[in-house]
This record gives sequence, structure tokens and C-alpha cells, in this order.
Amino acid sequence: MLKPHYPIITERLLLRPFTPDDLDAVNAYESRPDVARYLYWKPRDRDTSATFLDKKTTRTALHDEGDALDLAVTLRDTGDLIGSCLLIWTSRQHRQGELGYILHPDHHGHGYATEASRAMLRLGFADLGLHRITGRLDALNTASARVLEKLGMRREATLIDNEFVKGAWASEAIYAILETEWTP
Repeated sequence: MLKPHYPIITERLLLRPFTPDDLDAVNAYESRPDVARYLYWKPRDRDTSATFLDKKTTRTALHDEGDALDLAVTLRDTGDLIGSCLLIWTSRQHRQGELGYILHPDHHGHGYATEASRAMLRLGFADLGLHRITGRLDALNTASARVLEKLGMRREATLIDNEFVKGAWASEAIYAILETEWTP
């Protein structure tokens, strides 16, 4: 079980639970076609973002496998919400988890996804005691692949046309890192 102390502080970011007041900032990136391009969902209208935000506000601790930490990524100096990061506890028996992140495109290219994800890896390995953490992404999403590689994750597989997403077949890249390979 893992109940982090919030906020989680990194060099430039604060990771904290979402609140209902985050709706405008969340919808600002969830409504964008360039954000939804490699995700399972289409750009979200405000009501749909609100529905999913309600769920995000409850995802603040890992009590058992299947639970997720879904945290707001905010800039330390301004408090602006720029995205989200996610850690899912996928297996208690096999001590496995999965990492995810979404950033507003205005904040791409600054290392924020890598910085937030490093904090999530620390939670998974050091605090929850996971053995292995994966990252799954659309195989065409080369920018996200670079983030995972910067974290020390290796590409273990490309599953060709394994999912039918938004009316087309999509290939999925699987990245992973073991607890013994992770460096805090």
C-alpha cells in the first residue's frame, strides 16, 4: 500500500492530487487534438473532462493492484497545472506497475515529463517496492518514447496492429525498467 505525502516536490515541479478547481486547466489540454492523437480517447469537451476529473480526484493512494495514482503536474514557481502523471499498480504478486503522463503541448520539450516520471518511478520502486515498471505507448509517438528512454527504460516489444483505436489499427511499443536498473 502507498499513501504519498503531498505535494511531491521535484526540482521544478509539484505533483499533487487533482481538485475540482483544476477543470479549466485539465480541459485546456484534454480538448486538444494534438494531445489526444496518441491516446485512446478523442479530444474531450468540458463536460467529459469534468467527468474524468471527478475520477482523478479520488486516485491519490495505492491500496491494492488495479489502483492508480493520478496526479496533477504543476510548476513550482507559478503553481500552473501543466499536465498529469500516473502510476498504476498492475500486479501485487509480480510487483509490477505502469507509468503514464500527459502534458500540455505548450510545456513540451522542457524535460517536465521526464522529471515528473522520475518522481513516479521513485514512488513505485522505493516506496511501493515494485520490481518492474512499464510504459505503453502508440509506437508512432516518438517524443514519448524519448521520455521513457531518458528514464533508463528499454524498449522490449512492438506489438504490431494489436489495438483498434479510433477506427484504425495501431501498434503499441512496450518499455520497461527493473528495480535493479533504476537509479534514484
